[in-house]
Amino acid sequence: MTDLAPSRLRICRADYHNPEHAGALVLLLDAYAQDPAGGGEPLSDFAKSHLVKELAVRPQAFSVLAFDGDAPVGLINCIEGFSTFACKPLINIHDVAVMASHRGQRVGEQMLALVDEIARERGACKLTLEVLQGNHSAIRLYERVGFAGYQLDPAMGQARFFHKWLD
Repeated sequence: MTDLAPSRLRICRADYHNPEHAGALVLLLDAYAQDPAGGGEPLSDFAKSHLVKELAVRPQAFSVLAFDGDAPVGLINCIEGFSTFACKPLINIHDVAVMASHRGQRVGEQMLALVDEIARERGACKLTLEVLQGNHSAIRLYERVGFAGYQLDPAMGQARFFHKWLD
């Protein structure tokens, strides 16, 4: 596929108080959640109704949206963390979603460029993300824009991502 015409594709930082942006964020995240790469289940009604409000009260959170004309086609949600080793902020890219109709058109790459810019404005030392090993197209994207597996000492191997649900 070819890149979208620059005049049609609009990449912007989400304004959580803008109803168009709020609706796009929920729509795109729900579509991502229903995709096999996102777990294959829709967002809960609770998440749909509270997500934008909860992001808005967290100064460490920001989102980037992509629109093709008026149609929302891409989303990245980010949460600022802190690198104790660097003693600087870091940005965790928590969700990356591009509608199936727009995959392969560099939408994700353009959104990641804005994430990079915002992270630098915040004084962040690095971007982090996790990706499922079977999501080959996402891995190619991330490697193309400069991401690599995390390791401190090659003898210790690459870092693994773990989680634990809390009741």
